[in-house]
Amino acid sequence: MKRNFIVACLLAACFGMVSCDDTTNTIGGSLIDNIDKLSVKADTFNVTSKTVLADRVIGRTSTGYLGRMEDPETRTMVTGNFMAQFHVLNDYQLPKADSIMSRDANGIIADSCDIRLYYSSYYGDSLSQMKLTAYELQKPIEEGQVYYSDFDPEAQGYIRTNGIAVRRSYTLLDYTEEDSIRNTKGYKRNIIIRLNKPYTDKNGQTYNNYGTYLMRKYQQDPAAFRNPYKFLHDICPGFYFKIDGGSGSMAHILTAQLNIYFKHKEKGKVNETSTNLIGTEEVLQMTNFANDNTRLQQLAAETGYTYLKSPAGLFTELSLPMSDILSAHSNDSINSAKIVLLRQNNTSTSNYQFGIPKNIVMVPSDSVQSFFANNRLPDSKTSFLATYNSKENAYTFNNIAGIVNLFAHHQNGSANWGKVTLVPVEVQTVQQGTGESAVTKIIKVSHDMGLSSTKLLGNTTGANNIKISVIYSKFNGR
Repeated sequence: MKRNFIVACLLAACFGMVSCDDTTNTIGGSLIDNIDKLSVKADTFNVTSKTVLADRVIGRTSTGYLGRMEDPETRTMVTGNFMAQFHVLNDYQLPKADSIMSRDANGIIADSCDIRLYYSSYYGDSLSQMKLTAYELQKPIEEGQVYYSDFDPEAQGYIRTNGIAVRRSYTLLDYTEEDSIRNTKGYKRNIIIRLNKPYTDKNGQTYNNYGTYLMRKYQQDPAAFRNPYKFLHDICPGFYFKIDGGSGSMAHILTAQLNIYFKHKEKGKVNETSTNLIGTEEVLQMTNFANDNTRLQQLAAETGYTYLKSPAGLFTELSLPMSDILSAHSNDSINSAKIVLLRQNNTSTSNYQFGIPKNIVMVPSDSVQSFFANNRLPDSKTSFLATYNSKENAYTFNNIAGIVNLFAHHQNGSANWGKVTLVPVEVQTVQQGTGESAVTKIIKVSHDMGLSSTKLLGNTTGANNIKISVIYSKFNGR
């Protein structure tokens, strides 16, 4: 117990002293007696780095993306296509049929129907001309499976043959909506897809529009509209929104909403009304990304720096100099290991720069896949989180001794021994407690699917190489 207490106190002193004087050989002797003399040493080593292709990553972000953008710094193009399913509540209901005044010879109808993709923010130019196609799905994309960023519903046979395929051009600033609507307080920006053409269901029945199909299906089986599984499998499997042309904007899709408009009589008065179905986290919302892989490979081959790029773009791999770190220290304890990753500023002056990754995780290179597949959180033992510091223009991992010791104790000769990978991530947190006792807790870490890109100094033998600062300790006679 005495020795543990001494080590803790001594390390606290070392953190303040090592940056001023690299000669720490006599620190232990100056603080404790000769019986329990502690030797503390510090050393600094070069870390090699390189850029690696992310290939495909597990997509678990709660935000959807739709659009196409070119990174002005790296000249790489990324396209985001969005899939949405719609959730039904267990108390969902339409007005009674005899109160619905919108009708034709066959019964109740919808006057119109649309899907609105509400977005919270966007990259690029809101006036960029874009083209998309909204496809009806043949079957729902099932939950309970792992889906990757390159999962393509069209290529996997999920698009319904001869189903809905609505093509439209759009700009994020939608001038097809009247100013009186866009200027209304509480107006939410959206991309609208109108479903007003005649629709033929899987049984060959034709309706004047998709909304009428849904209303009459409700009449036939209201229970299917109160059971999410039945609704997805029997009524509406979902829609896939694919970018067909244009570039210059990428919207953060907050939610998809399917709206059905009709006339309703209540208390003797006929009013225009609507009902809606919303895409929520209870059902799948997915984005599949397409990157310019040829250009990514060219970037990965560049030297003098490495890249961090999302979504599903480029990671940075560090090779820790484990042999050097362990040489002549076989009986020493590794108490601290610090790495500072300096960022290289962009050279492009474009107004539409991709963002700098806010958070990155460091994990052993052979554990990247399992870290995200198993929904792990940074534990500061074998995985670590760093946040971009704009003042220092750097990411700092203050103490990765846990991962260094992991490699030290498992010298298995693997090609990945001593290698760690840096991955841009999205971090979700909750606040627990109130006042001074409030604590922010990380509840989810997933691949960053936003548009981000930056360079890190390194990947060179010159002065800009990465350093790792290590502090060792050893008791006298051990």
